[in-house]
Amino acid sequence: MKTRKRILCALIATGMLMLSVLTACGDGKDSNTTVSSQQNSENSSGSDTPTDTSVKYAVIIKNLSDDFWATMKSGIEEEAERQGIKVDIFDVNSEEDTEGQLRILENCINKGYKAIGVAPLSPTNLINGIVQANKKGIYIMNIDEKIDMDALKSAGGSVIALATTDNEDVGQKGANYIIDALENGGEVAIIEGKAGNASEEARKQGAEDAFEDAEKIKLVSSQPADGDRQKALDTAASIIQKYPDLKAFYCCNDTMALGAVQAVKNADKLGKIMVVGTDGAAEAIKSVESGELSATVAQDSAEIGAVSLRQMIKAVEEDAEIDPEKKPDTISVDSYIFDGKE
Repeated sequence: MKTRKRILCALIATGMLMLSVLTACGDGKDSNTTVSSQQNSENSSGSDTPTDTSVKYAVIIKNLSDDFWATMKSGIEEEAERQGIKVDIFDVNSEEDTEGQLRILENCINKGYKAIGVAPLSPTNLINGIVQANKKGIYIMNIDEKIDMDALKSAGGSVIALATTDNEDVGQKGANYIIDALENGGEVAIIEGKAGNASEEARKQGAEDAFEDAEKIKLVSSQPADGDRQKALDTAASIIQKYPDLKAFYCCNDTMALGAVQAVKNADKLGKIMVVGTDGAAEAIKSVESGELSATVAQDSAEIGAVSLRQMIKAVEEDAEIDPEKKPDTISVDSYIFDGKE
């Protein structure tokens, strides 16, 4: 009987220990020996240190339902394994939840991480949290979406570096692919992303510049679809109806490109109107391979995640100075055209 009681007590204690590990920095979705992948929770355990004190690094990305961020998560996991470290990864419930993302950061600040990587939902939504982190000596790494550096500096905060793709170059590559394909020129349109999204606005600007510099190309419309497939379908359908001689769409992300492709199919103009997307999402790659989407400007989000983690490790190991007056380095990860021809 005493033996049974000792076994029961041991099982209860083990269960309580496992539960405490899973509650680090919010409600846990799952974890393994290398990476703990978790989602936004508004609740904080109130502890000032991580349950697992060996975890020095955390990364807050956007929504994992998007292939871009799921691939980045994999890149971070692989880099953590190569480095022999642990990292907690958190994602947001939606890309509209700017306040929720700030709460994730604030919860992480209270957990004692040495460095936190952030992919902000807007250029300014995490600035207050970054300033709080810096005051506690926590390094912040800016990932993909650029923080408003002037506003951050004015608030007294800093980041160690920005890892991203040159998004103006991305837009130019997409537009130039269309320009090269349309030997006789023609009318083209841009499907823009969400207003205030720095990455997608840079892509739009790059595409606009390329189209305007091309002699035989006429940019007839540039309209937002907010990164939404259905909105992109509706917007593209309206543009096709208004401009029956349209030759191509450049879309600032692949979700919108897939919506535009559907609009082209609905108008029975597949093969007559090109659609070029951005990001290299898995569904977009399949669409290219099936002969529907013409191309996508693919980004290496896995490498963006990996290089971000390496920079975080370097800052911690070198005891880098946190200085709002120092301009952070930009680490550019190249993009490439995928059109299924190579």
